[in-house]
Amino acid sequence: MGANMARRLQECGHKVSTVYDIRKETASGLAKELGCTASDTLAGITDASDVVITVVTDDKSMSDIYSGKKDNLLKSKKTKGTIFVNCATISPKVHVDTQKKCQKKGADSLEACMASSIPQARSGTLYLMIGGDKKTFNRIKKILNDLSDGGKLLSYIGEAGRAAQVKALVNMVMNINTAGLSEGLGLANALGLDLKMVMKIFSQTGANSRVLQTDGEDMEIRDHDCYFSAAHAAKDSGIALALGKSKKVNLPLATATLGQYNKMVKMKLGHLDKSGVAELTFKGRGGKGLKK
Repeated sequence: MGANMARRLQECGHKVSTVYDIRKETASGLAKELGCTASDTLAGITDASDVVITVVTDDKSMSDIYSGKKDNLLKSKKTKGTIFVNCATISPKVHVDTQKKCQKKGADSLEACMASSIPQARSGTLYLMIGGDKKTFNRIKKILNDLSDGGKLLSYIGEAGRAAQVKALVNMVMNINTAGLSEGLGLANALGLDLKMVMKIFSQTGANSRVLQTDGEDMEIRDHDCYFSAAHAAKDSGIALALGKSKKVNLPLATATLGQYNKMVKMKLGHLDKSGVAELTFKGRGGKGLKK
């Protein structure tokens, strides 16, 4: 995601000064492609940048890049005035904590939660939900517009944490829909129905959904190349359930969906795309015969 966002921004005329990844070879390859440097440290990223865009996997990773004892983004001497744009789907509280850490250093942060995948990052058609200070948002709106189809797919949600709440809801419902589709197609397959016919009827009735378009055929032909992993689906459903628990809201469908994705992780199928949940609902599958 981050690499394709960098490619897109450079194409739009923004200067990509440096890149960083925990996999050094990945950063070096991207730097060579973009004609920039690959920073050896997180602090070096801030040293070289006015705007820093981060894409990490979970709460711990986010805390590490801002609070790591040996190295973090805020150890730079050039932190003041820097804007950090954090695109990970993580707990809203961590986004709020990150903003506080940045503001103590004279910087600011925005959450730019993404409801899209790798192809959209490359084409600049990410759906972005923004949380944080409105003035900071307006200062870098051109960058955000260039990532979101000229701003057509850009929504300012509110103060820090709010965009992360909405993103958790988006992924919660998406995951429920994906698991539901896998059950419908799994049962259709067990009944001996033609799945292409079933999916066509689904698309023309109340069974239609966005995941039918993105995942339906993949479930049928067992193509689970990863765009959004089952492990991430489990993480994000867990975030939504934690929010529900904090407000004493019962979420039985989200709970059941989390159980399915957790089962995939336990079966060592967490690396598959979320469409791989069909491995649990189609008879005789369970990951057997799939490429590792």
